[in-house]
Amino acid sequence: MKIYTAVVEKCPDTNLYVGYVPGFPGAHSQGKTLDELHNNLIEVIQMLMEEGEPYLEAEFVGTQNIAVEA
Repeated sequence: MKIYTAVVEKCPDTNLYVGYVPGFPGAHSQGKTLDELHNNLIEVIQMLMEEGEPYLEAEFVGTQNIAVEA
């Protein structure tokens, strides 16, 4: 079993959750709920892995909060 980290955002135009795996080309999807997005990401990653072990172009490290005075 492999574990990948997905970045999740909510699109203000469509109101959909959008997720992608950093550095994993093609590993992106969307869903009306977080559960739907999660299942969609599993499906797309499984499909991409049918072609063999993916070459990750980058590794997710984390996030940072940046404070900027307005």
